[in-house]
Amino acid sequence: MSPIAYIPRTREMYADMPPYRWVVSGDAPWTPLTKPVDRCRVALLSSGGVHHVDQKPFHYRDDTSIRRVPKNARVEDLRVSHFGYRTEDAAADPNCVFPIERMRELETEGVIGELADPAYTCMGGIYSTRRVRNDLVPQVVDSVAGAGVDLFLLVPV
Repeated sequence: MSPIAYIPRTREMYADMPPYRWVVSGDAPWTPLTKPVDRCRVALLSSGGVHHVDQKPFHYRDDTSIRRVPKNARVEDLRVSHFGYRTEDAAADPNCVFPIERMRELETEGVIGELADPAYTCMGGIYSTRRVRNDLVPQVVDSVAGAGVDLFLLVPV
């Protein structure tokens, strides 16, 4: 299977629309780790639209909310609600977009110090960069800020 030429394909699909304004972000400051990974508390965030069966599914349009998933949640109790990709594989094994079991294994094996509780998920298909910057990012930062997190793993979908 060959890669999909996403940008040219998108331009063709929306040829009648004004040109898309791609986001250009400034440089992010480099923040080196201050301790070995095997002593770090690691936060997990996936943009795969995963949620616990007891939680509200994500809305398909510009949903900037987050879901907090307990780190000991059973994968059988996880669901996927995302419009931007085929979700069959993620529904069969949520670890392919939200690797919570793999992270727990790394914690058990001592590769990471600890998986932060809870883990976080969001809807990756948010077209409004303003809403991502003003709504989603502050929620994530506020949620993780007081948790003693040393390392943040983003699994983009």
